[in-house]
Amino acid sequence: MKTNHIHTDFKSGGKTLSGILSLPSCSNPPLVVGSHGLEGSMASAKQKALAEMLPNAGMAFFRFDHRGCGTSKGDFQTDTSLDKRAEDMINAVDHALSLSLTDDCLALFGSSLGGSTCIETWHRLLCRKTKPRGMVICAALVQSTTIENIPMAGNENRPALPMSFFRKNLVFDIRSRTESIDHILIFHGDRDKTVPVENGYTIYRNAKEPKKLIIQKGGDHQMSCVKDQHMFKTESISWFKACFS
Repeated sequence: MKTNHIHTDFKSGGKTLSGILSLPSCSNPPLVVGSHGLEGSMASAKQKALAEMLPNAGMAFFRFDHRGCGTSKGDFQTDTSLDKRAEDMINAVDHALSLSLTDDCLALFGSSLGGSTCIETWHRLLCRKTKPRGMVICAALVQSTTIENIPMAGNENRPALPMSFFRKNLVFDIRSRTESIDHILIFHGDRDKTVPVENGYTIYRNAKEPKKLIIQKGGDHQMSCVKDQHMFKTESISWFKACFS
């Protein structure tokens, strides 16, 4: 099935954000919107994989760079928080649907902080009477006090960050948000040294049926094992198909 990748910008928090809508050749496909991790972008491996696989399975995928990330405008240090990322994702959903190239059937995807963003976004969508069909998340954080190794050092994606940045912007507890979620597929590696696996168990315990938890034995935060990556691809496509059926 041929995929059409449409580059499109939208506004969030007064900043211009960049996104790509990947469409299958069929008309009015259901839509999945993705949120990347703290230090990621829409060019991250899972985002790019879904941009190819979902259209091949008859579903559209909209990925974008959050404020201060990738090709989007903004400053990483001042524009990064769970609240702002959820606002970005809501605006991404609204923008993708406003293009009138998909059905209004919606599901969410997120990895790491992107998974936390999906959980918060689900809550905000419900508050405005919009019910997503389902969600797939990887290594999502719901209780920030479980983090033991805080990534303060700089890298090619961002500058070094002071502890005050994390205290101000990334201290949250969204365990109660998970109680309203259903049709959720959760991936988490049991050797994740960034987001402890207890977060995955908490999400699964609190969420409603249908739900599924896949604990990847020996899996790390990046899902670097090829076997785990293959499992993510096959299980995610099957889950989204079931959510839209």
